[in-house]
Parts: sequence; C-alpha cells; structure tokens
Amino acid sequence: MTGGTPAPREGGAAFTGQGAGDAARGETGGGASSREEAALPRHEVTFTQQGMWVTEQAVQVGTAYHMPLLVHLRGELDTGALLAACSAVVDRHPMLRGVVAEVDDELRLVPGAEIPVRRAPGSPDVEGTAGVDAPVREEILRDFDLERGPLARFTLFETGPGRHLLVFVAHHLIFDGQSKDILVRDLAAFYNGERPPPLPEIDHGRSERDRVAAMLLAAKEFWAPRWRDPGETVLLGRALRSRRAGEGRVLRLTADPSVPGLTRFEVLLAALHVLLSGYGNAEVTTAVDLSTRPAEAADHIGLFVNELPVASVPSPEATFREFATGLRAELRQVYRFRQVPLTRAMPRIRPHAALVPVSVSYRTRHEADPVFTGLDASVEWTVFNHAVRGALHLQCVDGPGGLTISLRHDPEAVPDAPRVADDLRLLLERATHDPDLPLKEILNEILE
Repeated sequence: MTGGTPAPREGGAAFTGQGAGDAARGETGGGASSREEAALPRHEVTFTQQGMWVTEQAVQVGTAYHMPLLVHLRGELDTGALLAACSAVVDRHPMLRGVVAEVDDELRLVPGAEIPVRRAPGSPDVEGTAGVDAPVREEILRDFDLERGPLARFTLFETGPGRHLLVFVAHHLIFDGQSKDILVRDLAAFYNGERPPPLPEIDHGRSERDRVAAMLLAAKEFWAPRWRDPGETVLLGRALRSRRAGEGRVLRLTADPSVPGLTRFEVLLAALHVLLSGYGNAEVTTAVDLSTRPAEAADHIGLFVNELPVASVPSPEATFREFATGLRAELRQVYRFRQVPLTRAMPRIRPHAALVPVSVSYRTRHEADPVFTGLDASVEWTVFNHAVRGALHLQCVDGPGGLTISLRHDPEAVPDAPRVADDLRLLLERATHDPDLPLKEILNEILE
C-alpha cells in the first residue's frame, strides 16, 4: 500500500474514548452500542488511512486488509461476561466503530454502524487453524462495508465441551499489529472484572500533519536520490512485478536470528536481502512496515504504521556481519523519516496495494498472553487472512515463544514458495552460526 501499511511496527490515527461499557446485546446477536455519536469527534484521517482508503477505491484488494485474531479459551467460560467485555473494549476504543468518510470534501473518521458482538449458533470443530472450519473462515473473509461499517466484529464459537473460540476481525483502516496486544489485554482485564485507566483523547491525524510538515523538505531530499520504481524482483528464475493484492497462500517457519550487535529484525532483513541477491538481484529493494505510534497513543487501538522501502547492494565478498551492519546503518537513515509517507515525499507514486513486490512486517511482543481468570487461554497472533499484498510478504511476530514467520505469497507468482522458505531458514541458520563468513560462501552452500 503506497500510502502506508503495517514492522518493527505499530500504526495511525485515533479518535478515542473512555469508559467500560454496555453489556452485550444477548448471546446470539446484537452489537456494541455507539452511545452518543456526538461524543465521537470527527478527526482528520492520517496519511496512512488516507492512502489505504484511496487504494481500496482504486484497486481490488480482496481480504488483504482483513486482520483476524483468534483467542482459544478452555475451561468454565462465563459467556455473558466475555461478550460484555467485548462491548466494553469497543466503548473504550471508539476507533473500532469508526469509518472513513468524505465530509466537506475532506476525509474524516466518523461513527459507523454498531459492531456485532455475538455468540454463533452450533458447535463447529474449529480447534486450531491448520484446517480452519468453514464458519470461522467465513468470519475472516466476510466483506466489510467501508462506507457504513462496522469495520470490526466479534464472534464466539463453542468448539467442544469446555472449549470456546473468540474470533475477532478488523479492517486495517482502524487496526494494526500492536492493536492486537492492546485489544486482548483490555479484553482480559474487563473479563476479569478490572477497569483499565481512562485513555486520553488524541487527534493523531492533526498532530501527524504537523510532524510531517516539519520533516517534509528533508524527507524529499532524502528520497530523491534513493527512490525509483522498483521494477521487477527475481525469485528462483521468475520475475516478480506484482504490487497488487490477491488471494494468497501461507507457509510458516520459526527462527532464532541472533547476532551480537544487531537486532533480530536487522538480522532477518539482512538475510532476506542476501537471499534475494543470491537469486540474481544485484540491487535489492524490499518494503518494511514501520511504527508511527506516538508515546501518547501507546494504549490506543488504531492504525499507526508507514511502509517505506529499504535498498541494498550486497557484495559477495562482504561477510554477513559486515553487510548486516551496513544495512542497519541504512535502516537508521530511513527511520529518521518514518513519519513521512513516501507518497508525500514523492507524490507521483500511483496507488498500489504493495509498495514493492517483496515486503516485511515485524512486531516484537515482550509479554506473555494475557490471563483470563479461571481459563486456559491462548492467542493466535498471525492468523492468515487468505490474501497477500504484492508477490511475497513476511509477517513476523517475535514473542516470548520465539520468532514466528508467516510467509504469505501469491501462488501464481511464487509457486516455489516452500523452496524460498527453506532457503531463508538455512541462510538464517548459517549466518547466525558464523556471521563472519563471506556472503558468497553462504550462498554457495545453501543454493548449491
């Protein structure tokens, strides 16, 4: 998405509220009350929301912007308390019930339709996500009404005796990766009878415009010699040009990309660039999703991310450590302008679902899954939305249990995705085991 998207990450604008709210409207239907619409200020959208909204109008994106989350609950669940907690979360975070609308020739965040908070009939067998049952898949894939809303929904399934599955799906316009942590944390607090402290109201759209205006000239000077149309990326003999969104497939792998002096994200991104160079790309450009979340929005649900390109020219003679250190330096330069969307600095870029064919989002989770009193709870943080932006997207969550990589790909553009996943895993293992090996030795070993 050229206006911004979601990696070391977060994301966007919020009109927020306080209060723990109304009970759910029954166990088989209903929704989270919108309360007094006048209490929801019509704030400006952020540049990322504006870019995503324009992309939705200009190109077909399917479910690429759907953000699902699954919470497995085992034990004696108080169903009424859980559904009431869902409604309380919506009252606390009015962004969840917002939509983007044209008001007086400007895009604004305005209240949308009620968010459904419901208990689904029946008891489908949906334990785990390896073979997602049809009703859960339907919740993930069901279209959002961008004009009227709602742009989020909660559905509770009973999956067996003493087993439940809460399915939450939101549109990326109002939600990002860190919002998942905030939502589950607040949901657990309300279920446990706790009341999180009130949230300050912020208008991130307006404050973002002030920050971007102050940095825009420097950002233009920075990107002018760096940015050019990405063209094609070669992957196992195939030329990837796709910057669209479409139906995707997913492969999952785990890794431990640890090299002293580098972050795990830097090691992963360096390994991806080295692999792409080994596939025949003398110059490598990938997109990364960077956080734009200000400190005052640390506990707010919303979209706070910006997608920016990172380029490199890997030298076969350089060691992995040398190359990764150089890429780290380039990343640090890019980070200086993380608040400025590329489309503001380079305004001739046309809308695409993806900035370049290959992209990465990376999020670090420092805390264990929240506790739901009396229940054994677990959360699936990287649920597949059955779509991909561009040809290849790595969605990464680095949590207490390790780094999980969800390799999402266009099956027509990348039919050899299992080979790509294996090559990346082997390269990470080799590079982290001996980061002082020259790149040519690492590539000869894994690509022979």
